[in-house]
Amino acid sequence: MTQYDIPLAAPDISDEDIAAVVAVLKTSRLSLGAKLEEFEQKFAAYTGAKHAIAVSSGTAALHLCVRALDIKEGDEVITSPFSFIASANCILFEKATPVFVDILPDTLCIDPVLIEAAITEKTKAIVAVDILGNLCDWDALRAIADKHNLALIEDSCEALGSSLNGKKAGTFGDCGTFAFYPNKQMTTGEGGVVVTDRDDIADAARSMRNQGRDDSGRFLHHERLGYNYRISDINCALGISQLSRIEEFIQKRDAVSEWYKEALAPLADHITPALSQDDVRTSWFVYVAHLNSKYTPQDRDALLERLKAKGIGCNNYFPAIHLQPLYTREFGFKKGDFPITEGVSDRTVALPFYNNISQKEVATVAEVLNDEFHNLP
Repeated sequence: MTQYDIPLAAPDISDEDIAAVVAVLKTSRLSLGAKLEEFEQKFAAYTGAKHAIAVSSGTAALHLCVRALDIKEGDEVITSPFSFIASANCILFEKATPVFVDILPDTLCIDPVLIEAAITEKTKAIVAVDILGNLCDWDALRAIADKHNLALIEDSCEALGSSLNGKKAGTFGDCGTFAFYPNKQMTTGEGGVVVTDRDDIADAARSMRNQGRDDSGRFLHHERLGYNYRISDINCALGISQLSRIEEFIQKRDAVSEWYKEALAPLADHITPALSQDDVRTSWFVYVAHLNSKYTPQDRDALLERLKAKGIGCNNYFPAIHLQPLYTREFGFKKGDFPITEGVSDRTVALPFYNNISQKEVATVAEVLNDEFHNLP
């Protein structure tokens, strides 16, 4: 059996990135220093937001948004069941209740038409996810939020650089979040950011990321309940360097998506290339193709195992959140509750996707896929 070594994801680290990190390590200020402030300023400028508050992860960013908006036990928050689990877990952190609404089959984002039926007197906010780099219908979501006096949180952890009419992902809601895990468009190793134009959200997030301290400079003075959600200047130095190349990264990933579109075209009887939006400048997160409906979830899982056995990184993106053990146990969700999400989740195939994958490697992935489709029942 021919073995390949094509990972699912890989960061794009340059000598300049390494030098930026080393330079910080040679100083005496590894946290809450100048690089944190510089990264926040440059990130805010890139997204077009008034404030950027850098934190330890995208999950931490989402949690701080929920707390800053005073979402608490007894409140309900409407969100998508098709996402990484953190977008729903951040609601549970505050003992509020996530209320799922199914997705659109084309963009895979939350379906605004279904939201109003899910609103109750307990509804406090909407957490909408710019899934896989696609943008939600933010005009429709804003209209619903304004009509019902709801907060609007934008989870853009997968969409850094996506834009609509020049307006960047993360800036459509009351606040937005980003994440920089190594499989993202850019990385800080681990890290995240809250962006917002609202001073109150920014002030609360800055305080809560640093154990609830205020801006008085008194290190052991705590105004509110907070957390250690700080990000080091080491991470921020890497972030500054990576952010300087973000447009290059987006262009590279766009080229890879086009290679996949071309390479998968002959396999149209088996697999549909990743979906994107015509009116959006998409910043690709991962490349998620979809097996055609003639295949079962078991077929998909068998295909993934066959690809992995040949050294080709792959995975299912994403399992439906409402069918995760925690959510079935705590809320009684079951198969059939959100059929579009489930149908998509059962047939997703995330293929190797990163800045520096070669066109030859993409072609190899398609060739192996073609071979393995003939080995499925």
